[in-house]
Amino acid sequence: MKLWGGRFSKATHSEVEIFTASIEFDACLAEVDILGSIAHAKTLGHSGILTNDEVEKLCAGLTKLQKKIQDGKVQFQIAHEDIHMNIEKLLHDEIGELASKLHTGRSRNDQVALDLHLYLREKTTDIIHMIHALQTVLVEKAEVHVDTLLPGYTHLQRALPIRLAHHFLAYFWMFQRDIERLQDAMKRISLMPLGAGALAGSGFPLDRAYTAELLGFENIYENSLDAVSDRDFVVEFLSVAASIMMHLSRLSEELILWSSQEFSFIELDDAFCTGSSMMPQKKNPDVPELVRGKTGRVYGTLFSLLTILKGLPLAYNKDMQEDKEGLFDAIKTVTTCLSIYTPMIQTMKINTETMRSAVENDYSNATGLANYLTSRGVPFRHAHEIIGKIVSHCIEKKLLLAELPLKEYQKFSTVFAGDLYDVLKPEFSVDTCSVRGGTGKPAVIKQLEVVKQKIAALEK
Repeated sequence: MKLWGGRFSKATHSEVEIFTASIEFDACLAEVDILGSIAHAKTLGHSGILTNDEVEKLCAGLTKLQKKIQDGKVQFQIAHEDIHMNIEKLLHDEIGELASKLHTGRSRNDQVALDLHLYLREKTTDIIHMIHALQTVLVEKAEVHVDTLLPGYTHLQRALPIRLAHHFLAYFWMFQRDIERLQDAMKRISLMPLGAGALAGSGFPLDRAYTAELLGFENIYENSLDAVSDRDFVVEFLSVAASIMMHLSRLSEELILWSSQEFSFIELDDAFCTGSSMMPQKKNPDVPELVRGKTGRVYGTLFSLLTILKGLPLAYNKDMQEDKEGLFDAIKTVTTCLSIYTPMIQTMKINTETMRSAVENDYSNATGLANYLTSRGVPFRHAHEIIGKIVSHCIEKKLLLAELPLKEYQKFSTVFAGDLYDVLKPEFSVDTCSVRGGTGKPAVIKQLEVVKQKIAALEK
């Protein structure tokens, strides 16, 4: 008989058992479920509902069961529906009828909510550390490539030369915001729902603050209906997960482009690429391509949960079981992508000469030339027009800006002098952007100091 089967006269249909069971995917909650159950047992003792001896036996049985699960000596059963009922049944097998007292004052509704909070707190902490590891590698690359120049792009067209360090640090800041979002989300993840019961609160005098302290929660839910029906914290986590994947996907797109023969800015290590079954010369950037593709999975999970929740009345509904499978998949996707991305970035080869050649053989120094005229009293809009005509002229003559003679420049404006050729050097264009946050060398070095402080702060 089911643990809840007293009111029923028929056994559950076998297909319904399979359809409603969640044990195939919520087994990963086993350890946090036991952690929550130990805290609940101690709270029952603290509140005088169980004797000290009963609490000790319950906690010992749960601890023993936890060890068996860690050692792979436990098989969960679909007949017991979910991880909570499976553990209760296994505990009953371990210590006998006393296990039946553990559920006193508790519902599966507040129990599953507690498990999700505990699990997500643990995984959020893990993801923060993994992002930090990726940031560290990005900063290491940036430090090596402060003097490496490459074209900066808008619309995938060459725009202005920039420092490669500046480019890497742009991603550092994207991931920094993701860390800060996760840290802020922890305020909602660290709310303790246990004691809310099925929806109206527990009928026993449980000290919820004591339970929260045992489990390391910052606060408790102040409304029992909200406690069991809230999945905002999961939505919030998935939103940040989608942001993390979006940033990884953007970086992936650049690595894919940069590793192509058309760019040849980088070469990914062989360990992070695959070949073709037909074309022996191929070296495919499968890892960043898969990261780019897997981003859609996380987006889909976020939208799926929002759709599930949008029409649910208070309090708990079975629809909410659908929050877990997608969440677990999203966590696995994010952690797998982060774990493989860090060594991939660490081992990739930077083709600095190819990058340098690119900024010396284009027209991305045109803006610097317009600024040159502006600094000599020509209104910027007028200067912009003059340089636009010069670029058009050079393209027609198949010349770079640095190859056009001074006399030709002076036909467009008498303001031009011999020093314009210094302005056309990539370093000059880059280092004029010396404002805070710019790509000029002093600004990039200052930025490196700031990001190192951020990294050190997270390591404390």
